[in-house]
Amino acid sequence: MLYARDARGGRIDPRRLSKLITPKLELPSATEVLSELAGAADAGAVLAAYNPRHTGYQNLKAKLAELRAHKPETPVARIPAGPALKVGMRDERVPLIRARLGLGSSEEPVYDRSTALALADFQKQAGLRADGVLSDQTVAALAMPRSTRLESDIIAQMERWRWLPGDLGENRIVVNIPEYKMRVMHGDKLAYESRVIVGKPESATPVFSHRMEHVVVNPSWYVPPSILKKEFLPGLANDPNYAARRGYVVTRGKNGSISVRQPPGERNALGWIKFMFPNDHAVYLHDTPNRGLFGAGKRAFSHGCVRVENPFALADQVLGPEWTSERLKRLIGSGERRINLPQ
Repeated sequence: MLYARDARGGRIDPRRLSKLITPKLELPSATEVLSELAGAADAGAVLAAYNPRHTGYQNLKAKLAELRAHKPETPVARIPAGPALKVGMRDERVPLIRARLGLGSSEEPVYDRSTALALADFQKQAGLRADGVLSDQTVAALAMPRSTRLESDIIAQMERWRWLPGDLGENRIVVNIPEYKMRVMHGDKLAYESRVIVGKPESATPVFSHRMEHVVVNPSWYVPPSILKKEFLPGLANDPNYAARRGYVVTRGKNGSISVRQPPGERNALGWIKFMFPNDHAVYLHDTPNRGLFGAGKRAFSHGCVRVENPFALADQVLGPEWTSERLKRLIGSGERRINLPQ
């Protein structure tokens, strides 16, 4: 029963890693596991089936097996701890460092520029700050074979696959946050691909999955509580017209609460169209008036939502032939309009 739960994603609670990782785990009950095993001719096959069947997971599993089969048995020579080394410093550990990095021997134990550059490359591959300085953290990483680090990365990614729904759906949209890309998939076939803008490090895009239900043309933007607290309330405290001068509408509730709305328009933060999938984070896919940002290599600029480079092309994918881009664009400026997805 423990194996079945672990295979479905029960080894750790993702929410303990971050409040922005909120998958809906499909953990089996004890009754479900026992009943399936009781009538099974092959108990091993039943238990194995609790693991993800997605192609991405299977590819990682095969790579892990390949890595372990070719794992070197010779341990990496350990480099002793010591002071941080920078270019020009002398240290008896320099020959060990050069040997570990595959560099030739040197006449003097001087930490020179070539060694520092090679170490910076290693640091980059190890996910460390690539400054070429031999720190305690870098010494620890040098003691670990590259295959071991890669193995750990693969295991971590296999675990993340367990947090996805067992059935991803025949038609789905996948946002790869660190790649700044969005893909529309029909089965295993790529139907559409687009650049996206995702959340800044301090307001990162959350990791979750939900069903997209409808599209809104000419949307209003209701300022979320986090932005309201950090930006608008301090501004309103200093200037009662702070929001109005920026084109926002402030509404005060009977209980003293304040809501701020940006009406539809060309300056609206959501652009002309947004794609809705109700979720606890109040994030979604949407258009943006700041199109110049899509030319950046690293596109982490938003408060958490995902901005799509060509939202009307995405609408073509999810709304079908009845709602063409031309028909949608004719609605621009005519008031907010909700359109339900056909599926």
